[in-house]
Amino acid sequence: LERGLKVKEYELSRDFSETGNFGYCVQEHIDLGARYDQGISIFGMDFYVVTGRPGARKARRKQKSARIGFGDRMKKHVTQSWLKHWRFDDIIMVSSIFVLI
Repeated sequence: LERGLKVKEYELSRDFSETGNFGYCVQEHIDLGARYDQGISIFGMDFYVVTGRPGARKARRKQKSARIGFGDRMKKHVTQSWLKHWRFDDIIMVSSIFVLI
């Protein structure tokens, strides 16, 4: 995840869903630091991060499944603030583009 963000120059533009998940694409695997192999050629990679809260399993379990309340669901701004304060120190918000420094 860290290497992929470094390739994307820590920019996540419109990559967040309303449920708090985010993803991005790297066009060439050699940008991640892997060596080039003629047998494999060049391929891209998609990174997709699914965020959740404790208790989210109750919607997926087989017995006594229940709905997750609206206030307990993960939201876009919660994930962005988590990235800003806990995982990455500085995020500069430029319109709808988040730049992670």
